[in-house]
Amino acid sequence: MSALAALQTRMDYVFRDEALLQLALTHPSIAHEQGAPIQHNQRLEFLGDAVLQLVLTRELFEKFPLFNEGPLTKARAQLVNRRSLAVHGRALGLGEHLILSRGEEIHGGRDRSSALADAYEALVGAIFMDGGYDVARAFIQREFDLAFGSLAVIPVLDNPKGELQELLQERSTEAPHYHVVSTTGPDHDRVFECTVHHAGAELARGAGKSKKAAESEAAQAALERLRNEQAAR
Repeated sequence: MSALAALQTRMDYVFRDEALLQLALTHPSIAHEQGAPIQHNQRLEFLGDAVLQLVLTRELFEKFPLFNEGPLTKARAQLVNRRSLAVHGRALGLGEHLILSRGEEIHGGRDRSSALADAYEALVGAIFMDGGYDVARAFIQREFDLAFGSLAVIPVLDNPKGELQELLQERSTEAPHYHVVSTTGPDHDRVFECTVHHAGAELARGAGKSKKAAESEAAQAALERLRNEQAAR
C-alpha cells in the first residue's frame, strides 16, 4: 500500500484525481526554495476554509436553534481555529506526507501547527474539488462528529459577560450589573463571590480568584440558566 493510499484509508475517502491530494500536501516553501512558479496548497487552503465555514455554520445553525448570530459565530471560530485544525491534521498524520522544502524540513515543518492547519484546510478544498459538496460535507461531519456529538450546549464562550449582555439586550436596553458580595481567604489567596443582576433580579452567582473571574463565572451561570429556561418553553 502506498503512503498516500494509507492516508486515504485513514480519511475514509479515495481520490479520483490523486494529484489534488498531492497538491493539498505541497507546502509553499517548495516554490520559495525553487524560485519558480511551482503550484502549492495555498489556493486549495483558501477554498477549503470556505467549505469548512459553510458546513460547520450549517451544523451549528441546525443543532443550536435557540442561539443568535453572536454565539454561533464564536462557536464556529472555536471549531475552525488554527489550533483545532492542526489537531485534526495531526490525527490524520498529515505531517508525514507534507511535501516541504529542505529548510522547512530542517526547522520542524512537519509538526508545525500552522503548516498542519493549512494542509488540513487544503485537504478539505481538494476533497470538494474531487468529489463535490456532499462528499466534502460528509468528510467534515465525520471529522467533527465527536465535537458535535459531545456538545449539549454551545461551545465554551470566550466572553460570557459580553454574551450575557447580548442575550439580555434582546429583552431590554438595560445592561446587567455585577456586585461583589463577599471576599474570603488570606491576601495571597483571596476568593471573590459575585452576583449578576438584571431588571432588579439576581440572575446567578459566581466565584473566582479575582473580581473579573468571579464576574465571568456569574455571567456563565446566568447564561446557562436563561438558555435552559428558553429550552423548557
